Amino acid sequence: MSENEKARDLLRRAQEAVRDDAHTTLRQLVGALVDRGNTGEILSLSRILDAGGPLPGAPRVRVALIGSFTADLLGRVLRVTLRRCGIEAVVDVYGIGQYGSLAADPDSDLYRSDPDFVVLAVHHDELGLPGHSTAPEKDVEAEVRRWRSLWRTLRTNSRARVVHWLFALPDDLVVNALDVRLPGSRYSMAVRVNTMLAEAAGKDVLVVDCDRLAGAAGKLAWFDDRSWRMAKQPFASDVLPLPARETASLIAADLGRAKKCLVLDLDNTLWGGVIGEAGVHGIVLGGDAGEGFVRFQRYVRVLKERGLILAVCSKNNPADAKSPFQEHPDMLLRLSDISCFSASWEPKPEQLRRIAEHLGIGLDSLILVDDDPVERAQVRALLPEVEVIDLPESSWEYVRTVRAHPLLQQAWATEEDAARADSYRARAQAKQYEEESETLEDFYRGLEMSARFAPVDAGTLPRVAQMVVKTNQFNVLSRRHSAAELAELVAGPGALHFTARLRDRFTDHGVVGFFLARTHGDTAEVDSWLLSCRVIGRDLERSMFGVFARQAAATGVRRLVGEYAPTQKNHMVADLYKRLGFGLVREAPDGVTRWQYDLVQQGLPALSPFIEEES
Repeated sequence: MSENEKARDLLRRAQEAVRDDAHTTLRQLVGALVDRGNTGEILSLSRILDAGGPLPGAPRVRVALIGSFTADLLGRVLRVTLRRCGIEAVVDVYGIGQYGSLAADPDSDLYRSDPDFVVLAVHHDELGLPGHSTAPEKDVEAEVRRWRSLWRTLRTNSRARVVHWLFALPDDLVVNALDVRLPGSRYSMAVRVNTMLAEAAGKDVLVVDCDRLAGAAGKLAWFDDRSWRMAKQPFASDVLPLPARETASLIAADLGRAKKCLVLDLDNTLWGGVIGEAGVHGIVLGGDAGEGFVRFQRYVRVLKERGLILAVCSKNNPADAKSPFQEHPDMLLRLSDISCFSASWEPKPEQLRRIAEHLGIGLDSLILVDDDPVERAQVRALLPEVEVIDLPESSWEYVRTVRAHPLLQQAWATEEDAARADSYRARAQAKQYEEESETLEDFYRGLEMSARFAPVDAGTLPRVAQMVVKTNQFNVLSRRHSAAELAELVAGPGALHFTARLRDRFTDHGVVGFFLARTHGDTAEVDSWLLSCRVIGRDLERSMFGVFARQAAATGVRRLVGEYAPTQKNHMVADLYKRLGFGLVREAPDGVTRWQYDLVQQGLPALSPFIEEES
């Protein structure tokens, strides 16, 4: 079935649902059509909905749409996107450019309508900035004050929550490439105005980042000069669903309509393959093939850090389902991140009921992410209260698909969110810890770091191979061994090797370090020593050196030898061996240095006192 045929079928079924008062079916069809993001389809759906009654049990709101352009089409699309969020809305559209006079007059039609939300939809031509400024800070602050004054006027004269559209900035706002470096250019000032307005909004004003949305759509696609000339609409009609959906999702979040719990399937959702068949080391996770799953896990973890509850709903043996969380080196999500873990062979609707009961929340607070269309269809049929996300075939598109869902939006971060998400709170405080620490040692202690050092095995080898190829900064010799070569090296006689996995109070960084040395006689010589740039500056290298020395001494080694080969990017480790107590043996004309550490005379070096070694 072609996309056009799918759309016609969905619209036909929506029309039938309106006729039959099949509200549950209609809700699901509205979701499917709105999520497709096609303006024409949404406008057709708008006409169908107009022929039916209101959504039973839905909150009803009045939205005033005021702005600097013709917004009739936007109003219709916004009403449907609000319906998609379970909100029945009346959207009043006011005339082009009247927002200032409407706001200033306490007796205007705007206030007499008593709106719940006022959407201030303005575009870049409304920026009161000069083409170039010799006093950019003053001009930016004056422009920010102007808009904040308008916010205050709207709030003073009404009970409405203000939703402000930040300015989408077209390319023709830029004179040339120098603008981004000139604080006084109109472009740089406009960027700063957007930033300062977002910061000033606090909890009083909802903010739609139209410049981000325009970037996602492509600014050449977003801005439409012909549309402006003919209809006084500054953007193409094709992109209307983007700002409408963002606006609707913020209103929904403000009304408490956002979902509370993200329920995750496992096989082919958090990793590729079936854990019960492939085993921990056979699933696709990490490396080139599984990077999409890692990115998705990283995104999900951020959602958890921002207060979203995470649950697992999987048809699997419990032990199999949990094993990647416990054993796989590239698994970013841990069992401690999951508030409710359900893995059994019961139907997923039954598992979802148990999850909701266990968490003490309603089924309508759940949103399911599952790759299996059959499972999704069953949940939709038996538990229509549960929101279901259709995952695309490629794991690379998982983040974009889930992020686009309108019921996973946050209007702002609350104290309750911060209390639930220790990692998120700590991440935001990292810079503060550093600034408040009187010494570097105090800062390290504040990180509460722990590390696990383990031999390279089948599970970590793909990650190690990836690091060997890609790591440039902390890499003493920059030897680019292939995966096959690495497997042979670590299995060879006299090989000393391990990976380093670092955790701190912010997050679990996963496998971020690799060390390989080879022994011959009473000497052990470094072959590869590298750290991910994500953890540089954490003193992890000191602990890695300590582990290397401990392993070497256990085999009877008396001397440790290492070399540094300079490249364009690894200057930061030029003095690594010196800092760790090695003595310089020689320096070659090409800059390669050779260093030695005497275990008999100097003794075993200590691991970093700031990183707890995990067993």
